[in-house]
Amino acid sequence: MSISFSKIAVLAVLSSAVAITTGCATKRSTSEVVVAPLGIPGGQVGYTGAVIADNPTAVVAGADSLQAVVYFAFDSSEITPQAASVLNQHVSLLNSNPAAGVVIAGHTDERGSREYNMALGERRAQAARDYLAAQGVTANNIRVISYGEERPAAAGNTEAAYAQNRRAELSY
Repeated sequence: MSISFSKIAVLAVLSSAVAITTGCATKRSTSEVVVAPLGIPGGQVGYTGAVIADNPTAVVAGADSLQAVVYFAFDSSEITPQAASVLNQHVSLLNSNPAAGVVIAGHTDERGSREYNMALGERRAQAARDYLAAQGVTANNIRVISYGEERPAAAGNTEAAYAQNRRAELSY
């Protein structure tokens, strides 16, 4: 009895080891997008819109005077004229400081599935990145994160709260 139990235990350990080493290979992503509802990996766990890019003090001080939030219509990632106006301020700052980096975090309201909202938040952040890049900002200096519905700016099930949550935030 003990011999068959030992064989079963050894086989279970070996099969677990094989499953762990072969079944858990990670695939490197070529995307620059980070989907991080629980925080930025290796960075701040509790994203609050605070500084999360390594920039000189002058760049951070310049960014403090700019509006850092771009708003979107329901179920949209289209850059509106109001959003373009905000982003143009950042274009000036980034083009005058070519080594500066910016992180754009995409957010959504709570309507829709978690997966859909993560993808929509990503599209919003990428739309802001694409706009900045089209204006001459170095694309390699722009990181994109999607939080989806995970980090609302406003609570409640009102249109006013939903409108505040449909956004992309720029952080330096």
